[in-house]
Amino acid sequence: MLAIGALLGSALIAVPVTAHATAAPAPTARTSVAAAVGLDDPAKKEIAMKIVSSAENSSLDWKAQYKYIEDIDDGRGYTAGIIGFCSGTGDMLDLVEYYTQVKPGNVLAKYLPALRRVDGSDSHAGLDPNFTRDWAKAAQDAEFRKAQDRERDRVYFNPSVQQGKADGVGVLGQFIYYDAIVMHGDGTDSTSFRNIRKRALSKAKPPSQGGNETAWLNAFLDARVWAMKQEEAHSDTSRVDTAQRVFLKKGNLNLNTPLDWKVYGDSFHIG
Repeated sequence: MLAIGALLGSALIAVPVTAHATAAPAPTARTSVAAAVGLDDPAKKEIAMKIVSSAENSSLDWKAQYKYIEDIDDGRGYTAGIIGFCSGTGDMLDLVEYYTQVKPGNVLAKYLPALRRVDGSDSHAGLDPNFTRDWAKAAQDAEFRKAQDRERDRVYFNPSVQQGKADGVGVLGQFIYYDAIVMHGDGTDSTSFRNIRKRALSKAKPPSQGGNETAWLNAFLDARVWAMKQEEAHSDTSRVDTAQRVFLKKGNLNLNTPLDWKVYGDSFHIG
């Protein structure tokens, strides 16, 4: 994943969702709860993890990815774990630093000097030959798995859900934001999440600013596809074209199951 040049949280636009008066009766407590469900609802979050895993790992079994690690030749060094932490972009370093805080002397702690040196490059210097083996070993530790969950939520999931709610988009929109942050990060470069969103704002308005949700999400996805095509490693846009865009065209703004989609030609289903 891309390094976070500036914390996403500081860039979030805290725009309240405008309430629109209607002639309908006041909703019951039950319907209010249903309407308030976001991607952070446990069942929806599980769906999000599976869809991202289908794109990142060609599998719905996202919990099998704690041990995953390889260099996919995208210029970011090693890519690993449930969200694709990268040795070249800072988030893997942050993860191992946090893990070492909660469990000093762990099997990855000895690689911290090397991770600091290779940050910003695709180098394996100081990591080979045993880093991949030790990563898989660490993944057997519940503390390391919890550390991965924590960093995923802190850096990617929670900020994207927060921004989605501020923009007035539902579960699908929050997922679209999350997938964009997973791939592009939220740095200052032109293809980062905040600048994808800024590009979309030149074409449409989010619901919190009086815009139509579907039109806004289409504008955001158009900007996302543009960003993906700026980099060869991300130029296959099927995770948008044959997944997110499919849900949007069906009007499935709440990301309700069943879901059927394709990524890189592979078909996936959640019942």
